Amino acid sequence: YTGNGSTNAITGVGFSPDLVWGKNRGAIASHNLLDTVRGATKRLFSNSTEAEVTTATSLTSFDSDGFTLGSDTGLNTNTNTYVAWNWRGSDSSPVSNTDGTITSQVSANPTAGFSIATFTGNGLAAQTIGHGLSQPTEIYIWKRRNSAENWGVQYTIGDGSVDLMLLNLSNSKIDVGAYFPTATTEYISGGGAGLNVDGGTYVAYSFHSVEGYSKMGSYTGNGSADGPFVYTGF
Repeated sequence: YTGNGSTNAITGVGFSPDLVWGKNRGAIASHNLLDTVRGATKRLFSNSTEAEVTTATSLTSFDSDGFTLGSDTGLNTNTNTYVAWNWRGSDSSPVSNTDGTITSQVSANPTAGFSIATFTGNGLAAQTIGHGLSQPTEIYIWKRRNSAENWGVQYTIGDGSVDLMLLNLSNSKIDVGAYFPTATTEYISGGGAGLNVDGGTYVAYSFHSVEGYSKMGSYTGNGSADGPFVYTGF
């Protein structure tokens, strides 16, 4: 879409999105993430450690066929071109989920293998939150909302262990042990600078593959013009 610097209703998405991830295509600017569980106008930036920012003129509403933007330049500079990726959660308001040791607020779409969860950390070890899906997740992206912290990406699709990478940095992966997700919960590490700091508020985006619809996996490069074949099943 193209920004207009004023009220801008973006339509044609095909559903009411619960997560909008947008980026200016023609300028150096941050990625903006907004979702229905945290609420419209509450932005996070995937390339930054910055805490959550509330901007009244950013994304002002999630609509039946898209979303509406205000005049903020992050997603709506006049004449600039943008891309937005959209995901659908549940068809209702977020619900309280008590499957884990920490209660979470969740909007989940089990059919699509996607959920959004928010929770408050307690600083204890080996804690879990409910993700609202029907099978273990394969990729789990999280961010502390009330402090400047790195984005974490935990996944089980690499070497069979649970690995961690930092979305906003270029570091290689870290092995975080055997805290595997279950069909109902995600494990979160205890204390420290990152996930599950006591009193820290968090958002987590969880994904798993759905046959014929989405596929998460890994591959090894070979440096050849005839690169590796990556099988998705569709």
